[in-house]
Amino acid sequence: MDAVQVVAEPRRREILRLIWDEELPAGDIAARFEVTFGAVSQHLKVLRDAGLVTLRKDGTKRYYRADQEALGPLADYLKAMWGTKLDTLARLAEEAERNESRP
Repeated sequence: MDAVQVVAEPRRREILRLIWDEELPAGDIAARFEVTFGAVSQHLKVLRDAGLVTLRKDGTKRYYRADQEALGPLADYLKAMWGTKLDTLARLAEEAERNESRP
């Protein structure tokens, strides 16, 4: 499966966002989703098999981090997409705050 197909799946994009700038253990990643650990583990395996994440083992824990270099031009696309979503969220929060302060 190529990188575009791998990141087309929304949960895998969210996993990449979580581990973009920091390394996280699989359990912490899985805790952020409302699916089973096994389901998240399968997504991590797809990302790992595609070479889009790095894996570091420490005892029984497995730590993952996005491999931004391996993502190539997709890295810029993902960062831009996440930035747009954050801008939208900030705008909606500001609008809600203004609406609450009105008499």
